[in-house]
Amino acid sequence: MPSSSSRVILRGLSASQIQKFIPKKWKQGVNDPPMIVEVIATLKEFASRGNLSKAFEVFSRIRLHASFSASHDVVSDPISSLFLCCNKVKAFEQGEQLHAYIIALGLENNPILLPKLVTFYSSFSLHADARVVVQNSNIFHPLPWNLLISSYVRDGFFAEGLAVYKQMASKGIRPDNFTYPSVLKACGETLDVAFGREIHKRIDACDEWSLFVHNALVSMYGKFGQVDVARQLFDEMPERDAVSWNTMIYAYASEGMWKEAFELFVKMQEAGVEANVITWNTIAGGCLRTGNFEGALKLLSQMRTRDANLDSVAAIIGLGACSHIGAFKLGKEIHGAAIRCCCAEYDNVGNALITMYSRCKDLRHAYVLFQMIEEKSIVTWNSMLSGYTHMDRAEEASFLFREMLHSGIEPNYVTIASILPLCARVANLQHGYGIQGEGQVALKLFKEMNKYQIRPDHVTMVAVLSACSHSGLVVEGQMLFEKMMGVYGVFPRLEHYACMVDLYGRAGLLNKAKEIIMKMPYIPTSAMWATLLGACRIHGNTDIGEWAAEKLLEMRPENSGYYVLMANMYAAAGRWNKLAKVRTFMRDLGVRKAPGCAWVDVGTGFSPFLVEDTSNVQARQIYPLLDGLNELMKDVGYVASEEFCSEDEVIEEIG
Repeated sequence: MPSSSSRVILRGLSASQIQKFIPKKWKQGVNDPPMIVEVIATLKEFASRGNLSKAFEVFSRIRLHASFSASHDVVSDPISSLFLCCNKVKAFEQGEQLHAYIIALGLENNPILLPKLVTFYSSFSLHADARVVVQNSNIFHPLPWNLLISSYVRDGFFAEGLAVYKQMASKGIRPDNFTYPSVLKACGETLDVAFGREIHKRIDACDEWSLFVHNALVSMYGKFGQVDVARQLFDEMPERDAVSWNTMIYAYASEGMWKEAFELFVKMQEAGVEANVITWNTIAGGCLRTGNFEGALKLLSQMRTRDANLDSVAAIIGLGACSHIGAFKLGKEIHGAAIRCCCAEYDNVGNALITMYSRCKDLRHAYVLFQMIEEKSIVTWNSMLSGYTHMDRAEEASFLFREMLHSGIEPNYVTIASILPLCARVANLQHGYGIQGEGQVALKLFKEMNKYQIRPDHVTMVAVLSACSHSGLVVEGQMLFEKMMGVYGVFPRLEHYACMVDLYGRAGLLNKAKEIIMKMPYIPTSAMWATLLGACRIHGNTDIGEWAAEKLLEMRPENSGYYVLMANMYAAAGRWNKLAKVRTFMRDLGVRKAPGCAWVDVGTGFSPFLVEDTSNVQARQIYPLLDGLNELMKDVGYVASEEFCSEDEVIEEIG
């Protein structure tokens, strides 16, 4: 027996040094098993360290011994180690040389080497080569087929993985517990319900049940949207691990069944099963979607007590919750944690940070973060634009919108929803991308999505509801909103409720708009109250208008624009005594109406002009020009309508 000291001596030696230990009689073809064992051990040591060149040097000695002894069995184990090393260091050419050597020795059907060949080609995503290796073999063990199927499924080639499984079955090779999880995953990802059920029946018939197979079945039915079947399988499991719980919770979450997901999460904690990061994020994200912002932050806090690391998903959820409730201090803490865990540089985290700082009224930091993102996506632009519009910063929003267009980014419905109210406010109709009458087009596109089984998300629903609102498609918009949860699996967010308030308000269905605000599980925003108030002015409903005005002024009493909305509503209804009270409130509170602002396109950009503003360097040329334009307008018969007099004139008239 070789001593332990000999093992130590051999490690780290070069090929020439190792050769000194090989006796002459071995070179002459006489077997010396103890010594070859030591040499193979040295090769494995080099291979495990990723030192491929040293490992091949040692292998040359082993090949020499194999040729002398006329036995090839001794090389199969070293070749296996070399293949593992080739995978590790991505040495494709050396791996191909090993394959050629295997063929030369006639070992391509060796039960030890065949799986290594499949793994080698699969690791380089050469699935066709791996498939040829398996198909040309005469081995009826499922292992190489399992490796091939799993490699296809792992890389997203689900249809190919299922095709290999069918070929495997046609050859009479019996699947095992390691075959079915990959096949079931492929069925779930391709939504192949019929074949998935067939595989389920085969598993039942051959009694090939295991924890891995059971978990894969739960996951597959969850992907199919058949959560009742998935839950039945989950309840029938003789044993469950963390994957079982996580899979079932994720199935509920995927269908928007947050109540069931929350309940199962509580049971999971009561059972003492540790949830993974994905499940923590899923449940916290569910709280965010259902408006339980404090609950989302609480879950993230609990997660951090178990694991100090904060991933990008958790950071986005936490920042989203802080944005909704204005938790600025906590938002900055999450920002710091994101920097420490190196996820603040991710674009989606950056977008969430921009939104958080904007919603918390720190537009300076939001813009700094916006500038730091090199490749700005439409989401990045929308985040910054919504920040400006949320703070009624019309000028900055307008210029940013122009900058976005010049950069080649096409606006989407989220962009339009953000910029359109401000465009109307500054009379920038060129920036308005009018969407009147485009509702039918949006509905047609939405139907096309359903036809091709493309699931809409919350952004899609905002887009189509907004289109219905601007096109007066009340019935269609209402039906879509009612189907959001049950049919499309999209839990209504604050922006969806805002679309419905706008939809009903534009149509004059003010009681329905009020009902939406009162029943929704969110705190109404000032923009939502302003939308309702504006609709009340148009349709002459001062009762609901006064109710909306009171709520609005409780939130933003310093905003002069909201007093003007109230004044216009009372003026339209002829309620002059109420209009006088608005004027008194503004004077007593020290709220001043911002001067009227006009925007003129001067070719290189838009230039703002305020009422009675003489600070402009071209004022002396501008005012005579305006006087001349007024005279020309009078000459062609234009007379300003008293019905639509300016807001300043209305207030001054009763002042």
